[in-house]
Amino acid sequence: MNRSFLQLEDVRLATVDFGGSGPGLLLLHGLMGRGTTWAATAAWLTKYYHVVAIDQRGHGWSDKPDDYSNAAYVRDAASAIQKLGLEPAVVIGHSMGAVNAWVLAAQHPRLVSGLVLEDKDANMYTGARMQSWRDWFASWPVPFQSLSEVREFFNAEDSPRDGDFFSEVMREESDGYHPLFSFDHMLKSLEDWTVHDYAPLLDKVLCPTLVVKGSLSSAKESDLKAMAARIPNGRYALVEGAGHVVHNDQPERWRAVVESFLAELATHA
Repeated sequence: MNRSFLQLEDVRLATVDFGGSGPGLLLLHGLMGRGTTWAATAAWLTKYYHVVAIDQRGHGWSDKPDDYSNAAYVRDAASAIQKLGLEPAVVIGHSMGAVNAWVLAAQHPRLVSGLVLEDKDANMYTGARMQSWRDWFASWPVPFQSLSEVREFFNAEDSPRDGDFFSEVMREESDGYHPLFSFDHMLKSLEDWTVHDYAPLLDKVLCPTLVVKGSLSSAKESDLKAMAARIPNGRYALVEGAGHVVHNDQPERWRAVVESFLAELATHA
């Protein structure tokens, strides 16, 4: 694992190069995540690909600018693929990273050879949904006094490994543990989905695409199946026993469905 920074036009991104000598593969984490949260997935992906993850703007150790539009995230991902020599790349995106991935593929088809979209529907956000995010952030007892407290706060019956995920995105300061992101920046990222409908861009994704849902996640199976149907070369997979962060909750089942798709992708190529 090689950690470094990538300077783009208006932002410096933290990157994690997991190695591998095959074609390029870019990993895009979800809201609040960071590149290292993909470590377990990257460990087996390097058998087939040169695997790189980025901390997207406002996340992890990347810069924290003012612009959190989807356009900015997609611009960053496109530049990263080109500057890191991954073109054309398979792109795997979780949640927010999935939205960024399909918009990237629709707008820059030459940069993307295949997509895996993990547990994110294409629905626009409502004011009520935004308020629920604000209320949730307000409930966090920051600073957390220990990583055990972090795990206890975030673990849930349907996502028993969420505590591990959130432990990964905390940093220790003199008064305790704080998130590696600003709540305001996360809300700005989400607010973009209240004014822009990215579902029509699914029709323009031409590369082979796998849409994955965790059986225990709050996303509606009908919505994700409809997404896969809209993509000209799309297909759908359900991972039993997984919540929203499928690759954490059921890593072996996640690997099985993704590895099968990637094998098909290699044959197609």
